[in-house]
Amino acid sequence: MAEARTEVRIGIVDSGCRADQLPWADDQAAFVIEEGQLWQGEAAADALGHGSAIADIIRAQAPDARLVVAQVFGERFSTTTAQVAAAIDWLVEQQVAVINLSLGLRQDRPQLRDACERALKAGVLLCAASPARGDPVYPSAYPGVFRMTGDARCDRDEVSHLETEFADFGGHVRPLDGRLGASGASMGCAHLSGLLARYLTEGGRPGVGNARQWLIDRAAYRGPERRR
Repeated sequence: MAEARTEVRIGIVDSGCRADQLPWADDQAAFVIEEGQLWQGEAAADALGHGSAIADIIRAQAPDARLVVAQVFGERFSTTTAQVAAAIDWLVEQQVAVINLSLGLRQDRPQLRDACERALKAGVLLCAASPARGDPVYPSAYPGVFRMTGDARCDRDEVSHLETEFADFGGHVRPLDGRLGASGASMGCAHLSGLLARYLTEGGRPGVGNARQWLIDRAAYRGPERRR
């Protein structure tokens, strides 16, 4: 008998996706600032390649998951808290179970904090990239948000339980094509979001506490890497 699967939608806040990834996506939208105003419009093809790499990772980890794409980066890696907050609110309306935020903003703004709180109240798992050291970034620094980073010790299906002042969990640092230039916290975050998506599609219990315990239980490494 085939294993029962739960349909799960995963939100991605990033630079969009490629045309060949559209069959995986249930919907997509762009959030842009024009003439000082925030607008929601049609998403364009990914000009940066970052969002596409994130989508590839999540789809590889959770092939049964459906994607919902919120584009906040256009021609360059620049966005605002208003765009990211609007993207989170829209994804919650699309009834996603997990939102991957492979990004970090220096500004702590009430609108972004409030959007994250609304998502968490709706039962959505928020996974945000966090640097392995240095100043906090947002939204990963908000309570209830999973602080995800890259961990060179981890293979693609592995998790490290870090629990440091900088990050909660670590994941594989590279995209599927193995490019070094795209490695780091953003890719680690995507691998971990994908693993959580797989957990949910395989019938895992929803909720931040349950997801957190599942990651802890499957962790291959405990604590940060100790370099000599």
